[in-house]
Amino acid sequence: QVQLVESGGGLVQAGGSLRLSCAASGRTFSGYAMGWFRQAPGKQRDFISSITTRGTGTYYADSVKGRFTISRDNAKNTVYLQMNSLDLDDTAVYYCAAGTTVLGLMRREVHYWGQGTQVTVSS
Repeated sequence: QVQLVESGGGLVQAGGSLRLSCAASGRTFSGYAMGWFRQAPGKQRDFISSITTRGTGTYYADSVKGRFTISRDNAKNTVYLQMNSLDLDDTAVYYCAAGTTVLGLMRREVHYWGQGTQVTVSS
């Protein structure tokens, strides 16, 4: 069992930056590929990014490529999402996810979800 707790969301002006964190419980964190998804009001939950178990491979949705960076620290059982150049379309609830593989996460094959953290971008 893995429990995921996101933090770092909030209100930011367009063009600004935020860094999300996801702290995982349990000793098996390093065995999971990790990812981030987001869900805007009235829309489905979309894949944003994923990272391999050792952090050697990363994947991004086209909508965030070049602006967002995913990373992880297995010693701290934490995965991060650095978000730069935020725009209004980035407003959503952001969810952390754990899965078996990075490609599986892209297909929404998620073993564990966090509770989500709200990110609001204002003009």
